[in-house]
Amino acid sequence: MHVTARIEPLNWESEFFGLHCGRLLLEGDIALAALPMDDYQLIQAKVSAERSAELDALGDVGFRLVEGEMDFAFSSDCAIRPDGIKIARSENIPALSAVAGQLFVQSRFRQPWFKPEDSGRFYARWIENAVRGIYDHQCLLALNETGEIAGFVSLRRLDDGSARVGLLAALTPGQGTGKRLVSAALDWARAQRLTTLRVATQISNLAAMRLYTRCGGVPESAAWWLYR
Repeated sequence: MHVTARIEPLNWESEFFGLHCGRLLLEGDIALAALPMDDYQLIQAKVSAERSAELDALGDVGFRLVEGEMDFAFSSDCAIRPDGIKIARSENIPALSAVAGQLFVQSRFRQPWFKPEDSGRFYARWIENAVRGIYDHQCLLALNETGEIAGFVSLRRLDDGSARVGLLAALTPGQGTGKRLVSAALDWARAQRLTTLRVATQISNLAAMRLYTRCGGVPESAAWWLYR
């Protein structure tokens, strides 16, 4: 199969990781073999799981499988606001960044393409930015009975009229915090008059997939991340 594509520079990631990164998009009119791939230290591609011919073509030019991703969709029509939820503020950033840096160490930002500490560093910055309204628009906290942070979820509005979860984490598993965070995210979407909430998770994260299914999420699409 003749596959054409283009490469989009990833300027923010390049600066953050100190690695010249690009994103290969399966659009455009340049043949894969003619793309300036050697101009980049790392090229990322996200390909829908059903596009087997394109996946094979990327493998032929040196791309390697990194991680699978599943996207879930929820309806916010019947969302109910849970108790113990509040908006994260700037004073919460140090604690949230520290927790995110510890929890999100298993991700596609892994060796041998990235340094061991890069994944935690990346997600620590992500949650800081979410509190500040950068990229994600808001971060919500779930509090335990003593008022301490039990989990967090970051959210953003999309141009297609839906909402998307950025990060979601329960600090102590088995306490119902994950379900409460999903409910809070759905309530946020409903308050924004967004009827659909989406969240993506790694295929290797079975606990997250079980949570989203229990909360009414419907698997909507699957994709593979590949690097070269």
